Amino acid sequence: MKKFSTIALLLALSSSVFAADEMNAQPTQCSFLPNAPDQHLVVKGDTLWGISSMFLEHAWCWPQVWGMNREEIKNPHWIYPGQIVYLDRTAGRLRLGQPGTSGTGNQGGLPTVRLSPQIRSGSVEAGAIGSIPANLIEPFLSQPLVLEENELVNTPRIVATQENHVNIAKLERAYALGDLHDESNFQVYRPSVALKDPTTKAIIGYESAYVGTVKLVRQGKLPNEAHAFVVTNTKEEMTVGDRLLPVPNQEANNYVPHPPVSAVEGQVVSVYGGVKQAGQNQTISINLGAENGIDVGTVLQLYRLGKIIQDKTGNKELIKLPDEKYGTLFVYRVFKHVSYGLIMQVTDAAEVGDIVKKPE
Repeated sequence: MKKFSTIALLLALSSSVFAADEMNAQPTQCSFLPNAPDQHLVVKGDTLWGISSMFLEHAWCWPQVWGMNREEIKNPHWIYPGQIVYLDRTAGRLRLGQPGTSGTGNQGGLPTVRLSPQIRSGSVEAGAIGSIPANLIEPFLSQPLVLEENELVNTPRIVATQENHVNIAKLERAYALGDLHDESNFQVYRPSVALKDPTTKAIIGYESAYVGTVKLVRQGKLPNEAHAFVVTNTKEEMTVGDRLLPVPNQEANNYVPHPPVSAVEGQVVSVYGGVKQAGQNQTISINLGAENGIDVGTVLQLYRLGKIIQDKTGNKELIKLPDEKYGTLFVYRVFKHVSYGLIMQVTDAAEVGDIVKKPE
């Protein structure tokens, strides 16, 4: 694991970045690739990010080249397998068309029959492609959980196991005390582990490990009577002392990529799963959250911190090498001081202490 130098935090950030919302700062150029294809047939398994990466230098620019603002594409479930994405080189836009069109109509040779993006409500409609691969983030939409200090103190807790087993397996009974607030389905969490800022070492949140789910089968009638639960699913072994939280009503949404409104700089706090490095399609946490202006869909760039070296050609003073950009992070879950992001493209492995910045 690389050591982090605080000297790098003194460097200024570039303020010239693309803002997806038209009310935000002046956008930068969203350039097409020199070898971008004229069209792409949408197939099952495609994502908006993946399709955009075929046409654009920066895949997260796709809201701009569709000529849409963030308000219009909060829930953009409008591309389906079998449709064709056309590149309108003259207008600098991507357009959606039906198969079988001649390709000799108006708009510089584009088909005259086109579909326009439409706003749809609710969760991702059957068959519609998403912004990013849903299967990679769905487990993280409700777990793990980042909490403030002592948030788990007053939650129901497991106090006994079936036949005094040390651990509780699927379909076995667990007994818990605490106010259920009329809920019957719960997620089970292991008491929190502190997440520390890589530089200041201050605690910025507590990550609780998800261990499984339980369902209420009998509610305690007396103040000191435990509630009986059956274990419906386990990720790790459940045991006495684990805490219960109601299962959230969380759906996999179609996230719209956009840079943060203002310049931000943060660091990688942890790689989920306790490993030291993370690659493409893996989840990491960063020390930026809602209080830093981060929201769902925020795109950040990953940098390896430039080393501090001695200038051996001059007066031996210390100099800092530039931070090296090596990847893109797509934020999909945000807490107060911490966010989870999916690594989209990287040329190197992400590590704790690496820098995240607003795209340049």
